[in-house]
Amino acid sequence: MDYQSENARRESDSTTQYHESFFGAFKLDSFKRNPNAKVATLAMDSEGKPLPDQPPAEPALAMKLTQRHLQMIAIGGSIGTGLFVGSGTALATGGPASLVIAYSIIGVMLYTVVHALGELAVAFPVAGAFSVYSSRFIEPAWGFAMGWNYALAWLITFPLELTAASITLSFWPGAKYVSPAAFVIIFWAVVVMINLFGVKGYGEAEVVFSIIKVVAVIGFIILGIIIAAGGIPGSPQGYIGAHYWYDPGAFHNGFKGLCSVFVTAAFSFAGTELVGLTAAETENPRISLPTAVKQVFWRITLFYIVSLTIVGCLVPYNNEQLLNGSGATDTNASPFVIAVNNAGIAAIPSIMNAVVLIAVLSVGNSSIYGSSRTLAALADRGQAPKILGYVDRTGRPLVAIIFASAIGLLCFIVAAGDAITVLAFRWMLAISGLSCIVTWASICFCHIRFRSAWKHNGHTLDELAFRSQAGLIGSYIGLALNALILIAQFWTGFAPVGYAEMTTTARVASWFESYLSAVVIMITYLMFKFIRKSKYKHISEIDITSGRREMDISAILAEERALQAKWPRWKKIYHFFC
Repeated sequence: MDYQSENARRESDSTTQYHESFFGAFKLDSFKRNPNAKVATLAMDSEGKPLPDQPPAEPALAMKLTQRHLQMIAIGGSIGTGLFVGSGTALATGGPASLVIAYSIIGVMLYTVVHALGELAVAFPVAGAFSVYSSRFIEPAWGFAMGWNYALAWLITFPLELTAASITLSFWPGAKYVSPAAFVIIFWAVVVMINLFGVKGYGEAEVVFSIIKVVAVIGFIILGIIIAAGGIPGSPQGYIGAHYWYDPGAFHNGFKGLCSVFVTAAFSFAGTELVGLTAAETENPRISLPTAVKQVFWRITLFYIVSLTIVGCLVPYNNEQLLNGSGATDTNASPFVIAVNNAGIAAIPSIMNAVVLIAVLSVGNSSIYGSSRTLAALADRGQAPKILGYVDRTGRPLVAIIFASAIGLLCFIVAAGDAITVLAFRWMLAISGLSCIVTWASICFCHIRFRSAWKHNGHTLDELAFRSQAGLIGSYIGLALNALILIAQFWTGFAPVGYAEMTTTARVASWFESYLSAVVIMITYLMFKFIRKSKYKHISEIDITSGRREMDISAILAEERALQAKWPRWKKIYHFFC
């Protein structure tokens, strides 16, 4: 008898048992390392090069996310404080027309990015997607820089979001005089517990969070139309229509105001790319991911463009509450709350505050998920401490989750409110401030390089299970728009609106807060490049085989497309968009 084979089979059976049980995640044995686990499957030859004929990938992470999970993660992924509160700052800076124009342009960019990511993630559903794709299609040094910058962004965001949740809770009188630290520990424990349930826990929590956020936005759109039409009995405003687009006006602060809103809009969509990171833990990414990716169009149109157009009709850009907000967690500065308050509806602000609280906790939940998976993938590729690649029998990157959770405890320092400490965290956040922008640009460039390598190796687009609807042109457009965001960020960071009244020191500090992450990215990139001697990959050197879960699906795709060709026109149109 082959005892090694028998032991491996028993380990596999044991692991399967924990995967199938939701509460099996907390059995003592479930925390033990899975000896067969490897986050990124890659078969090598004797010279250390990827084999041309790779075996199907068998990720160590638990593949428990279903189409239902991915749809809600995609729909609710970018609905957060950037929409509910941050849009208020954007409205005050640029006016309602700038708000709609900037968010529409960013929406077009994000549409191209997510479709490019969808094509890559369906073909290569690997953990740590962004850094792995950058290493594979560009060069390892760039993958190292992207991976660490993305992980740092989520690691630093987690304690800040926990603190934001405690500040949001202080909106209600009963909680106003309670120490923020008391609430912080409750929120920390809830978010950590959700992630310890594994990817299924994360997915189920995001379903609940997303449903609440979606219902809130749809409810506001309906209510906003009624308010603008003068349909609220006893409202002091009466009919509003598009009055505020004429008085005080559609634009504010001219072209610089538009550029400032452009930058704010980009950061409001941060987190949308998480749907690509979930591919490695999805039961059938070939079926689930395309549907989630296509819904980006509806999310941008309905939840952002429609709701912000209504906001611009209900709240003038010179409203004092917009200008006097204390920060990104001040619900009183939310244009959604202001619009309802001005209409004389008393109960809605508390409901909206609860929605903002849910949105903040959702971001905190995603922070642990995003950082832990990225760190585990980096460790697996030798770009982070090896211990961070520890995967237990339920498929959790356990040590990476514990590490991210420990970083979250820094929220107690922020909650203390010491000015120096808060300033230090602002600079920490600046280290990864451009992370999402550079990540999106890298995704577009990876897609361009992948298509070239795919063609170079004699493959056709018909062999891809999912193709970006925007195609190569879309990736070039996405790359160009991300470059424009970086240029706008450079300009508005160095010379922000009202910079004439700022001191030279304040201007320099403003620029470094806006652009420090670009410096960090270049340092990490050059450091890895010189130490590891990595080189930019030629098209012929790009690996397009490892990490594919289904190696030969031509027959399956041909059969599916033959059936789809017989669909009625309405069904074809529906599946094109959804």
